[in-house]
Amino acid sequence: MGKKIQLIDRVKLGLAVSIAKSVTFLVRSLRLGAASVLPGSIARRIEPQVLQLLSQQVKNGVILIAGTNGKTTTALLLCTILEHKGYKIAHNSTGANLENGLATALIENANLNGSLNVDYAILEVDENIVPKVLKPLQPRLILCLNLFRDQLDRYGEVDTISKKWTKVISTLPDDTVIIPNADDPTLSYLGQQLHQKVLFFGLNEPENYLEAIPHAVDSIYCPRCGHPLDYQGVYLSHLGDFTCPSCGFTKSQPSLKSQEWPQILVGLYNKYNTLAAATAAKELGVDETTIKETVNNFQAAFGRAEDLIIDGKKVRILLSKNPVGTNETIRVVTQSTDKTTLMVLNDRTPDGTDVSWIWDVDTEKLVERGGTLIVSGDRVYDMALRLRYSEPSLDSKINLIVEEELKKAINTALEHTPANETLHILPTYSAMLEVREILTGRKIL
Repeated sequence: MGKKIQLIDRVKLGLAVSIAKSVTFLVRSLRLGAASVLPGSIARRIEPQVLQLLSQQVKNGVILIAGTNGKTTTALLLCTILEHKGYKIAHNSTGANLENGLATALIENANLNGSLNVDYAILEVDENIVPKVLKPLQPRLILCLNLFRDQLDRYGEVDTISKKWTKVISTLPDDTVIIPNADDPTLSYLGQQLHQKVLFFGLNEPENYLEAIPHAVDSIYCPRCGHPLDYQGVYLSHLGDFTCPSCGFTKSQPSLKSQEWPQILVGLYNKYNTLAAATAAKELGVDETTIKETVNNFQAAFGRAEDLIIDGKKVRILLSKNPVGTNETIRVVTQSTDKTTLMVLNDRTPDGTDVSWIWDVDTEKLVERGGTLIVSGDRVYDMALRLRYSEPSLDSKINLIVEEELKKAINTALEHTPANETLHILPTYSAMLEVREILTGRKIL
């Protein structure tokens, strides 16, 4: 934190940063995008240690936020809390969370000489690159949100990722603070093995238990001995209150009482994001009043329960990129009285090319309520077939509309949405970027 850089490294770093900033200016001037990745890629070619050289200048340290779901919302909330206390923050706000995106975020806040003057760097990190970036970034604090199946064609199962995390985190200094999700058995166990300071966050709200363990469940076996866990109840997927009847492993104790904290945005999954950010903020010395005031006035990150007004109608975008996340967004939709939903399924690299995960989604609950369902995206017919198989009989109550062209699908969905209702759009990641560009006329990445 705040270390001095050798002269030769300073010269090379300054060159890398100045060229990267020129690229940023050019890309944005030509309106080719937000320049959230390319500048970092170029800078890393000129100076491969750009992440390390910039991050070690951060005055109070780097905060990493890793996990399958909730990274962008949690990072933005924590960033907003610290900014309300007057801190200057470097943050990869566009969600570009691979090495080039992290480098770009730090470069954005540096001057042409490569000097970085920020109090904190809050970086959301793709779960698969955590082992690669911990050494150069040397974070002061790591938030471990959850681990679900996501892009199995690239990442593999959650156990594989958790073992990699445990191995690399255990090599960090003793003064590193780790904040895992107590309700996730894999992460609860991870935290119990570490020698560093560990704080946990989680729910203690039995009234929010699901009626049964969902189909899209990932890790209901004891991470210590492999025996099936006994669940008192689950909140979503495998997150819940549990013990192992074989070896005695049990859920870790959260630092905060979840009932005392306000709900952020819609969906129980966002309560986890609130608790994660609040636990980190309190550890960093922020008072509870500031945290709660920030939560109560917080606006959603793009595409994450984001509300827009389009042609006088309310539109809510709920990113739905894996089984657990999509089940939770479906829960949000079915708890409302709105009857028009647009689902957009893509299979590009940011989404994962394997779309078989849609068969682990409880689309039956969406179909049961009836209404109009519009489907679009690169894999529109896969999604349409999944919904047809969700119908209990041929005389289903749903009005299923298949539209290959996304712009037409959005217009059709808006036409079917009454003025007093909300259109819910459930897109995968690349589809979310397309939807927002069509609705707002602006690119994110």
